[in-house]
Amino acid sequence: MDRWLATGQLERSESSITDTESTSDHPVAKQKRKVRRKYSDEYLGLGFHWTSSEAEPLPLCLVCLETLSNEALKPCKLRRHLETKHGEYVTKPLQFFENKLKEYQSKKKVMEGRAMGNDNAIAVETSYLLSELIAKTGKPHTDGKTFLLPGTKIIVEKMLGEKALQPIKLISLSDNTVKRRIDDMADNVLDQLIQDVKASRFYAIQLDESTDIANTIFDVLNTFILSNGIEWSKCVGLSTDGARAMLGQHSGVVSRVTAVAPLASSVHCSIHREALAAKKMPLELKTVLDQAVKAVNFIKSRPLQSHLFGVLCGEMGSDHKQLLLHTEVRWLSRGKVLTRLFELRDEVRLFFLNSKFELAHCFNDFEWLAKLAYLADIFSHLNSLNLALQGSAVSVFNVQHKVEATIRKLAQWKKRVDQGNYDSFENMSDFLTKEETRLPNTVTNAVKEHLEGLKTQLREYFPALDAQCSWIENPFEVQDEALAVLSAKEQDGLLDLSCDTALKLVFLHKYLINFWLHVASEYPDLADKAVRYLMPFPTTYLCGGGSLH
Repeated sequence: MDRWLATGQLERSESSITDTESTSDHPVAKQKRKVRRKYSDEYLGLGFHWTSSEAEPLPLCLVCLETLSNEALKPCKLRRHLETKHGEYVTKPLQFFENKLKEYQSKKKVMEGRAMGNDNAIAVETSYLLSELIAKTGKPHTDGKTFLLPGTKIIVEKMLGEKALQPIKLISLSDNTVKRRIDDMADNVLDQLIQDVKASRFYAIQLDESTDIANTIFDVLNTFILSNGIEWSKCVGLSTDGARAMLGQHSGVVSRVTAVAPLASSVHCSIHREALAAKKMPLELKTVLDQAVKAVNFIKSRPLQSHLFGVLCGEMGSDHKQLLLHTEVRWLSRGKVLTRLFELRDEVRLFFLNSKFELAHCFNDFEWLAKLAYLADIFSHLNSLNLALQGSAVSVFNVQHKVEATIRKLAQWKKRVDQGNYDSFENMSDFLTKEETRLPNTVTNAVKEHLEGLKTQLREYFPALDAQCSWIENPFEVQDEALAVLSAKEQDGLLDLSCDTALKLVFLHKYLINFWLHVASEYPDLADKAVRYLMPFPTTYLCGGGSLH
């Protein structure tokens, strides 16, 4: 509060200076004298530093690095820039902008070194950038010295001449240097993440059981949280894969986290729920799936067989030269594996002619191939659903809408199958057209049973959302059920918000959680509830060892 009072006094004092100068008795004073405004440290709280000269400083936005005129060096104008262009940062504390300032100043030093012709500084920066490239591409650290740097020298010498080669020789890319650079960058990223989490009002965690098989996940997590000064009281969500180590009633991670973080809610990863829903299927379809996987692995797991099959595909002019390997760990590969197998069914049939493989006869069985075509299609649809559930901007509402659409489509597909319409299943439809025959009742019944079971399983793992939370998704269409769970003050605030046409335009152009952060200063109670509901990760697919958001 003192900071805003100080800036307000500064603004009023500046206005008084302008008035005084405009009424001066000096002959030139009749023309409005230009006021050169000074920078105040208080402006950092609005996200602004300064650049140019101290005599006439120019405000520099630390978020977008836009430079404004000296005339804009006023709290009201700086605040307007922050609110209109970076509304999601309005509620950020001073420490957030201090970190932004440190980041800007470190980058500025590098740029100044470059402008002064500091070859050593440029060489160090280049070394970091190339080390980052090696890390992102997953290449061995030795590639920097044995391939990347020698290749760069050849290009520079041939294209720019030998003189241009001298600065290149300053770049250090030994394997130890690359490792050190990558470690430095990783530590810096971790430090930035920790600072952002500490400065945030809430945070959420996602964990995957496979990161620790000794049931010590909570101890590792708790040590990290406490050693870095992060408050458990700010944790509002814990997303897991639903394994026993996570969900144990007494010793599971979820129960131990909620004991120290009362606000935290547990979320079962939506991708894992989809996988569980897709596991159940009629026995005859499950048999075809297992046999198809066995056929693929028979060819792919033997180098000689795989090579010979590739030669056969090449001689037949096939679009593909190899099958795709299926593993249970990568369960989502089923759609692509089965589709590829179905597309190469003729090649596989020929390959098995002289083979003693026990399932070779399957590729001459019309019903078996029809079921394979259906499985390839349905798992491709499930893969599409899975991809729709991924992404950093996906919320619990996005997940529910995508699943709800799939449930409705499953019901519609079943009706079409009843009518003998298989247009929803591309591979099976093309197969029936090519074979010029109808689908046997045994296959039709299996398909309908699977579609109905899949619909039931998805509904079991994804129950409909509570209508009382609908105001969070769309605060401009307020329902009575939503108002019933809010206090009188919150109800009034929501009704005010729902009638604000200016905010409605903002709502249309922002992610849902960013919108609620944008209105946090005006509707703090509503924004807190909305952010706490939206913050937990709906999936754990980003998790490679535990992530904070």
